[in-house]
Amino acid sequence: MKPESVSLHPLGTAAAPVPELLCIFGTGDLGRSLGLRLLQSGYRVVYGSRRPHSCGPLPEGAQVMSHAAAAQSASLIFVCVHREHYEFLETLAPHLEGKVLVDLSNNLRKGMYPEANAAYLQRLVPGAAVVKGLNTLSAWALQNGLLAGKQVYLCGNSAEAKQAVAEMATKLGLTVLDRGSLSAARELEDFPLRLFPEWRLPLSVALGLTAFFFFYLLIRDVIYAAVEQEKDISYRIMISLANKVFPIVSLIMLSLCYLPGVIAAFLQLYRGTKYRRFPDWLDRWMLCRKQMGLVALGLAFLHAIYTFIIPIRYAVRHKLISRVVDEMKNNKTTPFYFDDTEAWGTDSFYVLGILGFFLYVLLGLTSLPSVGGALSWREFSFIQSKLGHLTLCICTAHGYIYGWNKFLRPSTYKWYTPPGYMLCLIVPSVVLVLKTLLLLPCVDRTLTRIRQGWERTKPREEMGMNKATNL
Repeated sequence: MKPESVSLHPLGTAAAPVPELLCIFGTGDLGRSLGLRLLQSGYRVVYGSRRPHSCGPLPEGAQVMSHAAAAQSASLIFVCVHREHYEFLETLAPHLEGKVLVDLSNNLRKGMYPEANAAYLQRLVPGAAVVKGLNTLSAWALQNGLLAGKQVYLCGNSAEAKQAVAEMATKLGLTVLDRGSLSAARELEDFPLRLFPEWRLPLSVALGLTAFFFFYLLIRDVIYAAVEQEKDISYRIMISLANKVFPIVSLIMLSLCYLPGVIAAFLQLYRGTKYRRFPDWLDRWMLCRKQMGLVALGLAFLHAIYTFIIPIRYAVRHKLISRVVDEMKNNKTTPFYFDDTEAWGTDSFYVLGILGFFLYVLLGLTSLPSVGGALSWREFSFIQSKLGHLTLCICTAHGYIYGWNKFLRPSTYKWYTPPGYMLCLIVPSVVLVLKTLLLLPCVDRTLTRIRQGWERTKPREEMGMNKATNL
């Protein structure tokens, strides 16, 4: 017998698969960036253009043809043109029969057209399978490769077409979420038009509180001095007044981060179960706690910066120099006694402020995805919950020490109104008192059992089944 002969080939050449060819309609910024990313991912790319010979620079390795020729060469086509230029696709309908068209278009504003762009495209080319998707990707993100783990949405009437697009998107490093049929295209086209949807409530609350306390302190400090004392201290608006508003709003925003969790805990205790949904307002409030905390951190940063520049202000330097000159002219010295109580209060005030700001920054850092993702759930919960309440406690004590000897002075209540720092201590004090009640052993034990699945009363369905069985 002859030994079997074996043919040898260079490693990696005999069984190398031919890369899939994809087509892109449109040679603008988005089309060029998408083509570059597809080429880097191992695909072949062909562009369809009105002017194949003068369409501008394209990624190296890509081909360019007329729309008809490009449509015939690939089964998956990306439409990277504006809706206003979709008419040419109607003339290509015979060449697009059975093809998968991925619509990446967006509009300038909501409700710009009576129907979604993808639905309009499907009506122009009824023989093709239109998939709406990848419209949340920008040309800048595609060029810089910022796609790893980024979530994109797809919708379409053909499951096979969506599967083909999803496989391509996964190869690019994207995470795909199927939104259903093409009727969801309107919703997908509105996604890029959203402007910080998670930040609207926190920013609205922060702006409302800032405006309220600014005008409140403006009346108490500046207008009161002008009316009652005939003094013009309007120059304090820029630094002194702002440096009162920022810490007040920051402390209230920080307490609003932990107030919904306390309310949810008492609601679970009242209901005796964790399986009933929270009210919509509370659910929305809890979802934006991270943004509220970051706004509070930003205001705390402003408070720290404003505090550092107080000694170099002209008004402060002028006051000190005037006092020294006055003593020299009158040949007298102001008696000065060392007050231990004042020294303890001042040092405690500054120490609590520094510690509170440090914990503020620590909470902000752990809220970043890159940092929080490296922590276990127990570590993340410990920092955001335990250290978060400690931060609130320290910052509240910082405010109490600031006004510890001013609460009972009649001069503190100008026009019978309390000072701003007194008002800002209400919400954090309430949160800390309620949290202390939840930490009582009898309350904490019951709340822990409820969160582990225990229910004080049986669900209605089980009660109805028991009644039916008894009957």
